[in-house]
Amino acid sequence: MTIHFIGAGPGAPDLITVRGRDLIARCPVCLYAGSLVPKALLDHCPPGARIVDTAPLSLDEIVAECRRATEAGQDVARLHSGDLSIWSALGEQLRRLDAESIPYTVTPGVPSFAAAAAVLGQELTLPEVAQTVVLTRTSGRASAMPEGETLAAYAATGATLVLHLSIHVLDGIVAELTPHYGSDCPVAIVYRATWPDERVIRATLGTIVDEVAKSPIERTALILVGKVLGARDFRDSALYDAAYQRRFRGRGA
Repeated sequence: MTIHFIGAGPGAPDLITVRGRDLIARCPVCLYAGSLVPKALLDHCPPGARIVDTAPLSLDEIVAECRRATEAGQDVARLHSGDLSIWSALGEQLRRLDAESIPYTVTPGVPSFAAAAAVLGQELTLPEVAQTVVLTRTSGRASAMPEGETLAAYAATGATLVLHLSIHVLDGIVAELTPHYGSDCPVAIVYRATWPDERVIRATLGTIVDEVAKSPIERTALILVGKVLGARDFRDSALYDAAYQRRFRGRGA
């Protein structure tokens, strides 16, 4: 039997892959992160499925649920918010399943940063403005940042920054980034992207703290910083340039 780890997407229940939906529909056990995964996704579970909210569970208890299902000959749909490749606690679960020789698969999902960019109607890379996106966070109670992974180091490159799990230290972020980007650098905060209560705050590094103070946000928000957020006078890419010859265009000289 198999534990199917599934990226459940950023919030809207229809932003799940077809593969993920179909796996949910055929698994008699569903473990889901109840604080972040929309309950509407549970409608895809088969009748009589055992559904367990893992939000209050420890790692040992989650692995015990996987073991119990495996011993009973049951597949498990294990739902995580967003995509499993970042900040999902996937690694520690797979390590435990490997130790117990419990098979698993991993199905990617729509990541929260992509959902936030879509909400903003924004490409995060623009020609000659920024060609790099840094997904990062700040140190928190659950996990400290490794030495060398600092906001100042990333900001020095001029890359577009997407900060997760950091809205509670917005003041410090602004103080650290302003010397590199300037106080007029655009900032966007997207709260609960694609959820019904989604909110967007647009400002600059110089004004964002005051804007957020008008309607405080405590969690589940992304902070996007970079020149691309305000760029309008940028060069078109070569991708669709009529004069740019490439293999798949098939035009003569």
